[in-house]
Amino acid sequence: MALTGRAALVAAIGTLPVGLWDPSWSGILAVNVPLALACACDFALAAPVRRLGLTRTGDTSVRLGDPAEVTLTVTNPTRRPLRAQLRDGWPPSTWQPGTEVEASRHALRVPPGERRRVTTRLRPTRRGDRQADRVTIRSSGPLGLFNRQGTHKVPWTVRVLPPFHSRKHLPSKLARLRELDGRTSVLTRGEGTEFDSLREYVPGDDTRSIDWRATARHSTVAVRTWRPERDRRILIVLDTGRTSAGRVGDAPRLDASMDAALLLAALASRAGDRVDLLAYDRRVRALVQGRAAGEVLPALVNAMAPLEPELIETDARGLTATALRTAARRSLIVLLTSLDAAPIEEGLLPVLSRLTQRHTVLVAAVADPHIEAMASARGNTDAVYEAAAAAQAQSERRRTAEQLTRHGVTVVDATPSNLAPALADAYLSLKAAGRL
Repeated sequence: MALTGRAALVAAIGTLPVGLWDPSWSGILAVNVPLALACACDFALAAPVRRLGLTRTGDTSVRLGDPAEVTLTVTNPTRRPLRAQLRDGWPPSTWQPGTEVEASRHALRVPPGERRRVTTRLRPTRRGDRQADRVTIRSSGPLGLFNRQGTHKVPWTVRVLPPFHSRKHLPSKLARLRELDGRTSVLTRGEGTEFDSLREYVPGDDTRSIDWRATARHSTVAVRTWRPERDRRILIVLDTGRTSAGRVGDAPRLDASMDAALLLAALASRAGDRVDLLAYDRRVRALVQGRAAGEVLPALVNAMAPLEPELIETDARGLTATALRTAARRSLIVLLTSLDAAPIEEGLLPVLSRLTQRHTVLVAAVADPHIEAMASARGNTDAVYEAAAAAQAQSERRRTAEQLTRHGVTVVDATPSNLAPALADAYLSLKAAGRL
């Protein structure tokens, strides 16, 4: 319960003439006693808060950056009308900065025995699960002098999913995939190792594709067409250790890795390959296996949503062992990690041969665009020193990438905006070369 500003205003206005004409205890009591009685009546006529019934409906998931709506239904089972201010509490990251007060507070009037709905519009600023906090209701009497106040716990969870910005690259990558698959008429044949069909020879075809037996049976020269391998297995491994927490631009490296993984998964599932996901640092943080093509992307998005970087060093031996258990058959293992020299040389390189003996390995890393800008800076002493430091950092990354390449690993090193399409291109190149 609480006094309102109106009660304080009435008390101040009533006390003013008493102080001017009759400054005594009797004058003060003459003002405050009626006011106290009015407050008591107002409190008695206000609808009780704890007897109200509250339920929620609405969105349970939303992509980061998109709005979500959660509806709160308030039922008034009492005989008194409810005049109230309602605050629907959520974590601060559920709102855009500066919009929480307007979005979370609602004026509410519910007649006796009826129900009303209020809608809270959320716009989360971080991935993960956002759980509703308490609902606070302040019920006022007809005079607006005294309030009843209470809280209700009405649980609800909205899962904020990765935004998948790289979706815009999917049509162009699918067009290239169709060219490799022979579904689009092109001058060059699609590379691959699986025989598809025979067709008539046209100038420009590789003479090594001529089928001489089929040519002998027909009056025209016949060539074999090929298609990329299907039903191959791809294991996407997200490194969620401390290096994934480094911020590049406005987001952690892990977010850029997730975006690239989603584009690769969407492309590979359209190509007829099977995609699994493993997120690991010192233990398994997420695992998605054995999903059908139409279920892969929703499953990956849902598994990635609550992932956060862990401020611990990744256990490379444990990651390798878990990846080998997860990928029992020969697969393309895509490891999204960093190219920092120490974690690679001390952690991954000593155990890398265990992966490359059985699988094709691709390492993808997020490069910092600020380093590229620093490397090209000139004009003053500070800029020159920054350029030298950036050049040294780039040299170390190239040396680390060359070490991985010598072990038979394909390396993709790109800025956050370019990582997803670069990784998709590397996958298509491996598929065209028949290396999956």
